[in-house]
Amino acid sequence: MKIDLTDTTSSKINKALVQGRRAIGTPAVGMVLTLVIVTDEENAYDALKAASDASREHPSRTLVVIRRVSRSPRDRTQSRLDAEVRVGAEAGTGETVILRLYGEVVDHAQSVVLPLLLPDAPVVVWWPVNAPLDPAKDPLGALGQRRVTDTYASEQPVRDLATRAGAYTPGDTDLSWTRITPWRSMLAAALDQITCEVQAVEVEGEEFNPSCELLAMWLADRLDVPVKRSVSGGPGLTAVRMDTDCGPIQLDRADGSLATLTIEGQPPRAVALKRRETAELIAEELRRLDPDDTYASALRYGVDRLTGPGTATAPREQAVAKGEQGSGGKPGSGGGQDRLGVPTPVEEAAKAPAARATAQAPVKQQPPTPEPVRKGDAT
Repeated sequence: MKIDLTDTTSSKINKALVQGRRAIGTPAVGMVLTLVIVTDEENAYDALKAASDASREHPSRTLVVIRRVSRSPRDRTQSRLDAEVRVGAEAGTGETVILRLYGEVVDHAQSVVLPLLLPDAPVVVWWPVNAPLDPAKDPLGALGQRRVTDTYASEQPVRDLATRAGAYTPGDTDLSWTRITPWRSMLAAALDQITCEVQAVEVEGEEFNPSCELLAMWLADRLDVPVKRSVSGGPGLTAVRMDTDCGPIQLDRADGSLATLTIEGQPPRAVALKRRETAELIAEELRRLDPDDTYASALRYGVDRLTGPGTATAPREQAVAKGEQGSGGKPGSGGGQDRLGVPTPVEEAAKAPAARATAQAPVKQQPPTPEPVRKGDAT
C-alpha cells in the first residue's frame, strides 16, 4: 500500500503510517529499529532495495531522506516536504517513508526525521554515497547509535580513511570493512591450524579499493608484522600471502567468487569467497549495535604505516582527480616508480650520483674543422 503526501508535515506522515497499518490489518508495530538512509535521487532506488531485502532479517522502519536541489533563488526560500508512505508488501517486512526535502528545510532534515523515529528503538544512519567525513557530528548522524558509511563510493577513498581515523567515534563503521568479514574469518581459521610465527604479509587487490587497505591494516595491527600492499587487476581483493617460519600460507581469489587456501604441508582446498551484495552487507551491520572496537583499532593503525608501492595512495588520488599523470612507466609497473609513474625517492637517490658525475665530468673539446680551400684562393 502506498500513500502519497505533498507539502506535508511529520505529524501527517505519522497519521498516514497508522492509517496504512490499519488498512492492511496489522495495527501493532513489530519493528526492531529505525534505519535512516541519507542519499540522493540517483542512488535512492538501489539503497531502498538493499534496505528492503535486509528488512527480512531486521524488520525496521526505513526513512529515506532525499535532499532535492532547488533550481532558482525563489525555490531555495520556499520550504516543502513531500512524502511517500509504504506499508505491507511494498515495504518488505517493515515500513518505509521516502522524504523529499525542498528549500530551506534541506538544512534541517533532523527536525523532520526526529518525530518519525520509533520510540525506544535503536537508530542506524546509513550514507550509501556522499557521507560526511565526521558522521558523528552530522545532524542526522547524531540521532543514531550506529553510523554506516561506504568509503568505496568516495572519489578519494584512502584519503577519507585517514580522515575518518582521526574523527572516529564509537558507533562508526564502514561497508568497506564489512566486505572483508569473510576474508578475516578465513585467515583467522587458517592461522588457528598452525603454531608457526608469521613474519611478513602481503595483501594484493585492485587500486583505490579501501577494503584492501583495511584488511592490510587489520593484519598489521593484530600480527605486529610488516604488511605490504600490492596492486592487481582485481576484482576487489585477490590474494593474501603470509610468510611464516613453517612455510607460506596463501589465500588466492582470482575470479571474485572461489578462492584457494594453501597451507604448507596440507593439500590446497577451495573455499567459497564470493563478493556480496549491498543487502547482505547492511544486514550484517544491523546485527550488532555496539561499537566495533576491532574496526576502530585497524582504522587507527594508519595507511601510511603499510609498506610497498601501494601505500602512499592519498597523494596519487589527488593527482588522478586533477588529471596529473607521471610521464614514465604505467600504473602498477615496476622499475622503481609508483602506480602513477612518478619516480620514487629510492629511484631518485639511485640516479643522483650518476647525475652529479655527468655534471662534473670535463667536456672534451673537439678540434676546429678547417674550412675548405677554394681554387681561386690557392694563389
